[in-house]
Amino acid sequence: MFSIENMFQNYQGMEGLGLRESFKVTYRCYSISMFPGPERQDVERGGKIMMPPSALDKLARLNIQYPMLFKLVNKKTNRETHCGVLEFVADEGRIYIPYWMTCNLLLDEEGGLVQLESVSLPIATFAKFQPQNVDFLEITNPKAVLENALRNFACLTTGDMIAIKYNDKAYELCVLEAKPGKAVSIIECDLNVDFAAPIGYKEPLPSNVVTDSVDEDMSTEMSDYIDPGFKAFAGSGNRLDGKKRDKENTSEKPVAPQELVRGIPNYDFKKGKLTFIRTQRQIQNGDSKEGNSFEAFAGSGQSLRKKVTRK
Repeated sequence: MFSIENMFQNYQGMEGLGLRESFKVTYRCYSISMFPGPERQDVERGGKIMMPPSALDKLARLNIQYPMLFKLVNKKTNRETHCGVLEFVADEGRIYIPYWMTCNLLLDEEGGLVQLESVSLPIATFAKFQPQNVDFLEITNPKAVLENALRNFACLTTGDMIAIKYNDKAYELCVLEAKPGKAVSIIECDLNVDFAAPIGYKEPLPSNVVTDSVDEDMSTEMSDYIDPGFKAFAGSGNRLDGKKRDKENTSEKPVAPQELVRGIPNYDFKKGKLTFIRTQRQIQNGDSKEGNSFEAFAGSGQSLRKKVTRK
């Protein structure tokens, strides 16, 4: 005949072998902002929760492995995440968790039912994160900032969207990958951290592509505004003494506007190199009008002191 005494004796035998029941309790879940008393930013910035004192009493009677890690399950949405415990000071029948954790569990209201179960997770060796905003790139040393923020976390779950704060600004990061398992413990471990490109990030264009596009745009705009009959420095001037120019003594004749001829481009042009093209000017002196009649230093000189001839 099976009795309660026999069941108790069997339980004691299992207790001697280290086989005890696991901790699995359903609580009403609230965000940490609903916790009575002063604001608890230490909970909001990490991955640990507040549990009632009765949970500590029950965990003390069970063969629970330290550190205490738990799996939170919202059966209504079939979503789960993992966490540690910070304190056992919550009201009975309630747990208080960070706001980012309520978003991962898809809790649509305060006081929703969540199942809390004790688990044992492998030690983490690698984790990859993806920032949800390009503002994360403005941090001077993002890896050091993340490693410092993860000290307030007990474990990581692949697919979770965690939130960290730096300089009074919140940054969201998605856990893309964790090794050696989907959920890992990050307490006292050597964790290698990697980042994926943030959401909305665009690779900068090469500098030569930007320069070429700007040059083409500028040449197109200049061609639209240049007049074919344009003559440089053809405007009128003013004297400093205020007198008007005597137009009768001027020998300048109006020059008819000439049509600009497009020059031959330099096909050997290279960026960063200046090329000065020199052409020979035609010399018109007496009988010779050929362009190749130029002779260097063939002019006559003048002396400042006149030569005195003696009689």
